Amino acid sequence: MAKRAANEKLQRLFHETEWTLRQFAQHANRLGTERGAPRTYSPQTVWSWLQGAVPREPESRSLIVETLAQRLGRTLTLADAGFPPPKDIPHRRTGSDVVGDLIELGRVHVDSSRRRVVGVGLFSVALAIPGWSDVIGRAHALQSNPHARIGQAEVTSVREMVTHLKQIDGHFGGRYARPIAATFLVDTVAPYLRASASEHVRKAMLSAAAMTCYLAGWTAVDEGLNGLAQRYYIKGLELAGAADDHMTYCHILRGVSVQAANLGHGVPAARYANAAAEAAPSAEPRLRAFMAGQQAHGYALRRARTEALDSLYETERAMSRATSTTGYMPGGYSAATLAYHTAQVRYALGDVKGSVASLDEHFKLRDASDSRRSALIFGGLMAERQLQIGHLDEACATWSDVLDAYPTIHSGRADDRVRSAVKLLAPHRKNATARATHERARVLLARKSTAQPSI
Repeated sequence: MAKRAANEKLQRLFHETEWTLRQFAQHANRLGTERGAPRTYSPQTVWSWLQGAVPREPESRSLIVETLAQRLGRTLTLADAGFPPPKDIPHRRTGSDVVGDLIELGRVHVDSSRRRVVGVGLFSVALAIPGWSDVIGRAHALQSNPHARIGQAEVTSVREMVTHLKQIDGHFGGRYARPIAATFLVDTVAPYLRASASEHVRKAMLSAAAMTCYLAGWTAVDEGLNGLAQRYYIKGLELAGAADDHMTYCHILRGVSVQAANLGHGVPAARYANAAAEAAPSAEPRLRAFMAGQQAHGYALRRARTEALDSLYETERAMSRATSTTGYMPGGYSAATLAYHTAQVRYALGDVKGSVASLDEHFKLRDASDSRRSALIFGGLMAERQLQIGHLDEACATWSDVLDAYPTIHSGRADDRVRSAVKLLAPHRKNATARATHERARVLLARKSTAQPSI
């Protein structure tokens, strides 16, 4: 019998991780549990992979690659790990299939399978995010319906719906907004993309559809379905490329960076923010601040102190030159956003007290354009950091405001902040105020969990 050849590519990646065989197995098992498909890999299993054994299930090979990618902080493919592509999975669909892809994504919210939903909930650092050159023309081959035609009125209606959905999302949370956005994509936007139109209208509709995908992705992030969000973001990038819309492309790519940063993935967060800044079509100060602020956060998470502070300084300079009082697109940059980014940079670099001060400044600068949901989430972060520097009474007061808003906001990220309150206040229950705040948070969280419909 011929001896099986060792998997040299996988061996190189394994050595780069600086893990032991047991650590590799443990991290793969943990990731499998997060995906809803627990594994029981052992050090001997890992050794067999390194010696050339190929897991039979495509999902297992994908899990191995994702485990390595998270450790190394960069995108990896099956080929990078020395694995063959799965034979039973069709080639990636592009071009005229973009509408079918949107419909498939939009229908996830009505899928009754918990495993499928969990499977789309995991952020993947191994997912290849297309660059601008990759998305140009990708959806040009859309098949049009000769019996349907759209004009500027339909484009306007989609843009207005995006604005309304953004308001619903900010006011009530992603669990309310995502099903509406998904249904709108399936029932309205997809048919519009297939309709006949002039070249100008067709590109405008592609741009509007791209922003709808961005919003659907943003609501999925808020709900905790991070893998699904990435898929929406990629479709949005493809549609923006088809529309030759640099602005929307950069906006979506920055959104991917925000998602990665919020999940603690500093390397991809900085990479996506840099890519968005490089592809930005304008040097308009507010746009520059929009990009540089996110770059600063990504660098800080990587502990790249000099780059983080330089980017934050560039953000401040850009904002000082900005004359427009309105954002150039949904999610425009403001002084309150700058204060929030300053808080995140300070915290990532170890300045917890400074982070609290910057968050306090953020709340002083907020106005009616800022969402209730972000006030709750940022308030939760502020309370956690107040407690971290020993200010228990101030933390309880901040958490009290958070809990006042919590019952009417349906957001996975908001749930996370209230869970943190329960966990962090537990050791302080001898204090009457902390005990009352802890009990209130615990009851509200339990009530919210009972009231939420199962997906």
